Order: sequence, then C-alpha cells, then structure tokens
Amino acid sequence: MAAHTALPSPDTLAKAATLKVFDDAGKEVTFGSLIENQKTILVFIRHFFCGQYVMQLASVRKEALDEANARLVIIGCGDWKLIKNYCEAAGYPYAMYADPSRALYTTFGLVESLERTPAGQAKRSYLGQSFLGNLVKSIWEGPLKQPQFIGKQGKISQLGGDFIFGPGQTCSYASRMKHTEDHVEVADLMKEAGVALP
Repeated sequence: MAAHTALPSPDTLAKAATLKVFDDAGKEVTFGSLIENQKTILVFIRHFFCGQYVMQLASVRKEALDEANARLVIIGCGDWKLIKNYCEAAGYPYAMYADPSRALYTTFGLVESLERTPAGQAKRSYLGQSFLGNLVKSIWEGPLKQPQFIGKQGKISQLGGDFIFGPGQTCSYASRMKHTEDHVEVADLMKEAGVALP
C-alpha cells in the first residue's frame, strides 16, 4: 500500500484521540470525541483561505449523511476565529475545527509542499478556475475582506488529507495529499463512506 493511502496504526489513532482541536467558539475538544460515536468523513484542509473543495463538500446532502449514519467534519490548521466566516463564505453547514499546532496533521503523516498538479496529470474537478484565479479569489475572500485575519489562516505549505474514521478509534480510508491540488474527488470520498450523491 502506498504511503499516502496507508491506514493509521492503532497506536497512531490512540495518540491522535488525545490531541485537542478548537471549535468555532474556541472551546477545546479531543479528536477522539469527534469520531467516537459515528462514522466520520474527516477532511484536513490546507488553510482557511482555500475554499473550492469545501464548497463541493457543502453540497453533500444532510439526508444522505443521515441515511449512511455518517457525519462530515473539516479540520483546518489556522486560528479558530476564522471558522465562522470561512463556513459562511463557503456555504458549508457542517462541523469545522481548528488545529493551529498542526499536531494532528503531523500525527497522520500530512506533509508540506507548494507543488501543484504534475504536468500531464488531470486536475481534480473541484479546481474550477485557473491557479491564478484561485489565488486571487482566495486572497480576495480572505485578508482583503477580513484584514484582522491576515496571517491567521494556517500554514500555506501544509497539505491536507481525506479520511474515514469511526465509530471509535478505527480508520477505514485514508488519502494524504501529495501536492496542493490533491484532495480526493468528493464523489469518490462519499462512495467510500456509503453516502449517496447528489
């Protein structure tokens, strides 16, 4: 199995369970509590100024998640104070948390890179615009509108990943980003979780 799709070991999951994240009110909760009771589709995003994948996730229907007895959770590596604005801007209605220390990112083997889609490789469908368009859009939606958030979005070079955890300290699916445009297609991730689209 390739390193980027290797499932976390029981030891890794036990360690991760004790680590803390912040909710949109700044309250600390353990990672273990997020996955304890239900199958959890958990997406680690790169930073809080990067929204196209989150916009696609926002289109997943609550009824479909309920039918699959699953929940959708996003974790970002920026300041928790950005969560409410970010969810609003992306139209994302589900749970989101912040891991500003990036301890979970490190624990789950999420690496840093600024590389984009390699030449000759098809781009993911969530990349609706050109890279420059994405950059301008993410800058516009971020610091220009909210100057107090400049520098608080999280580390730009941090890559994310897409996982299916739970219930409890189990993981049935893992895909770590290999470059900045490498989230799993939403349709493929939902299929892995047994969630019907649209």
